Amino acid sequence: MREPAKPPRELVSFLEGLSEPHILCDRNYRILAANEAYRAKWVGQPEVVGRACYEVSHRYSVPCDQAGESCPLQNSLRSGQRERVVHLHHTHLGEQLENIELSPIRDDTGEIAYFIEKLEPLPVQRSEEHAQGLIGRSPAFVAMMELVARVAPSDAAVLLQGESGTGKELVANAIHHMSRRAAKPFVAVDCSGLAETLFESELFGHERGAFTGAVARKTGLVEAAAGGTLFIDEVGDIPLSIQVKLLRLLETGTFRRVGSTELRRADIRVVSATHRPLADMVCDGSFRQDLFYRLNIFPIHLPALRERRDDIVPLAEALLVRVAGGRQLRLSRAAIGWLRDYAFPGNVREMRNLLERACLLCDGDEIDLRHLPDAQSSALPGGSGKGGGQTALTDRQLQEMARSFSGSRKELARRLGLSERTLYRRLKEVPG
Repeated sequence: MREPAKPPRELVSFLEGLSEPHILCDRNYRILAANEAYRAKWVGQPEVVGRACYEVSHRYSVPCDQAGESCPLQNSLRSGQRERVVHLHHTHLGEQLENIELSPIRDDTGEIAYFIEKLEPLPVQRSEEHAQGLIGRSPAFVAMMELVARVAPSDAAVLLQGESGTGKELVANAIHHMSRRAAKPFVAVDCSGLAETLFESELFGHERGAFTGAVARKTGLVEAAAGGTLFIDEVGDIPLSIQVKLLRLLETGTFRRVGSTELRRADIRVVSATHRPLADMVCDGSFRQDLFYRLNIFPIHLPALRERRDDIVPLAEALLVRVAGGRQLRLSRAAIGWLRDYAFPGNVREMRNLLERACLLCDGDEIDLRHLPDAQSSALPGGSGKGGGQTALTDRQLQEMARSFSGSRKELARRLGLSERTLYRRLKEVPG
């Protein structure tokens, strides 16, 4: 293989002055120079200079675009401009999602001769607490995280839409921790669990004596989120009477406490989420069109687990570590096969619940088929086979089980593989 040409000393010197990992590449993907921050990622590994960027970062034998991914170098050659993508890279810390920013460098004839590439790990992965469930390598997951990385630095309103259990609050938290507001509060409000009479007070606060029982002034969640992010979960459940006040908050950045005439300002970023089809609700008049447009500035679809099959095993292994309570547990080959085939109607939340239950049933160090619900005869009514299971109950069957169940709603939700929020919502939607 022909030795790559030596890069201009000025460019190499420029790279060395940068604190973030940077590399200099030619048009053939060859790494011509790497700064100290980048080289530190590969201490103890083969020299990176002279190798292809896709070989180092991905361990591919062909460029990213030939391996089914978006290649920033090829994108930049086509556009002639700076390009950004999110890729899953191999690093000294294991596989990690990184934000890649690639800038073309032109020679004195105006032709693109080099590329400077900046690599930055997505900040959300630096905290295990905030990364729970945000693990994946599938195209659907990486595409979602690329949208998260793009919108996070702005103050744009984000609407997260996806099935129950797909991790909407985790994604909202990721957006917050990747934003300039990361040091400020992240405050979540669950709209499905609030009665209409309490909604306005919870959101905006109230003055003493504003209504019967208001014995003291109360700070609302909007004020509690000052400078940070307000996450409005299940925004489709907001009563129409409150929707207009939320719209005013979004449009003017102002609100009033219940029982007060004083106009207060709110410096917050709003991220909302729902499993409901808001566009259909606008058509039937149950959701305000103007509010929908204000919330839907940057929509992000959260893929269901069945849409990201490649993520099931690494996600299950990561969640198992977190629910095992310090035990060194592993999944058997049969259990892995079962997880790959299962439909997961309850998505990531259901997977976590199944694994937590399996940990309690397992006395050894390996989780096998006998520890998984459909491998036993204890499946709940309404479910059969791998696509059924615990969350396949109809709403009417769910209502009957709730009436006959002697434990708490929390215990019932856990047994069904549902969140308390989802159980509450489904019970509320069933008449009678």
